[in-house]
Amino acid sequence: MKKITHDRKTRKIRRVRGGILGTGEIPRISVFRSNKYIYVQAIDDVNRKTVAAYSSFSIKNKKAKMARLKKSEEAGVIGGQLAKQLIRKGIKKGVFDRGRYAYLGRVKALADALRDGGLII
Repeated sequence: MKKITHDRKTRKIRRVRGGILGTGEIPRISVFRSNKYIYVQAIDDVNRKTVAAYSSFSIKNKKAKMARLKKSEEAGVIGGQLAKQLIRKGIKKGVFDRGRYAYLGRVKALADALRDGGLII
């Protein structure tokens, strides 16, 4: 019998990310969601560099207004800010990598905000 050495989370991440590759012109937009915050970064997998990153953690510390938003609304604000940052750098397309998370709630709100911000996902 073959022993499975990876846990379920790792296997799901590999399955979702299997066909996704980010480049300098079309970065992979990766999402990490904790219970309290949401983090998103645009990654160039070819050069192994992070092009841009944003998180609700950094914004909550700066603005008291963000503390009153719901988590899904917060994710929408983060998506809009990352979209602005990427468009300023001349990037208009991206590949969305949801990781192990279902495309619901905060993850969906973030993706919709990226699209509304002008990115093609």
